[in-house]
Amino acid sequence: MSEWQWDETLYAGAAPYYETGRVPYPAAIADALRAELGLDGKGRLLDVGCGPGSLTLLLAPLFAAATGIDGSPDMIAAASARTATVDWRVMRAEDISPVLGRFRAVTFAQSFHWLDRPKVARLVREVLEPDGSCVLVYATTHGGVSGADPLPLPRPPRDEFDRLITAYLGTIRRAGKGTRPDRERPGDDTLLADDAVLASAGFDGPTSLTIGPGEIVERDEDAIVASVFSLSYAAPSLFGERKPEFERDLRALLRRASRGGRFCEELRETRLEVWRPAP
Repeated sequence: MSEWQWDETLYAGAAPYYETGRVPYPAAIADALRAELGLDGKGRLLDVGCGPGSLTLLLAPLFAAATGIDGSPDMIAAASARTATVDWRVMRAEDISPVLGRFRAVTFAQSFHWLDRPKVARLVREVLEPDGSCVLVYATTHGGVSGADPLPLPRPPRDEFDRLITAYLGTIRRAGKGTRPDRERPGDDTLLADDAVLASAGFDGPTSLTIGPGEIVERDEDAIVASVFSLSYAAPSLFGERKPEFERDLRALLRRASRGGRFCEELRETRLEVWRPAP
């Protein structure tokens, strides 16, 4: 399998599904970073791989100004439709430069694994203020934990979703015009690899902060369908003309799992890794 290369079709068609399909980041993230970074409404935020701005908008009130960048024009269009108070830019992380100015914090929410990490880490080091911070946010916002413990409503049958996606798209998970990098799902190996990358780029750390888990949320059929189409390996463009057929089968699966079309999910924890420039 050849090395994955980013292309503009990654998440093509997924932007309209994010707001409904992804659970919002917990407000506790803002509280934790305010305390850890000593944020006081000053300085600038750069959110890299911002998507439709979910984390950007949560953290922007903690700064004097915020910039969100993403390589997808559709994602930036969705973010711009939410507010004009943020400087939204169609830009790849690999193009970060001092022209953007200096930042008190640079954040990556579920995005660092998609990037040329050594290059991006070096570029971020150059645009951070001397006492600034780089924050990696490891989270799973499209769905909750699996398990057999009873919840007030049925859990979405996500293992069955994956089998259905495989039936339509094949066994090798897609990523734009290529296939997904091995590190897309953040686990312990990913954290260790990211640690080495950031240390090599001149960062000290990390300071680890954990939010949750345990909150139980109720979601309807439309939200669950949107959560599937918000995934890189199930982006609407990948199904082509078969998208309506896939959605029909997905909704039939959901109605078998819950006649009322409502579900509960237990949210996963969110892990924050805070890195600071080494002296």
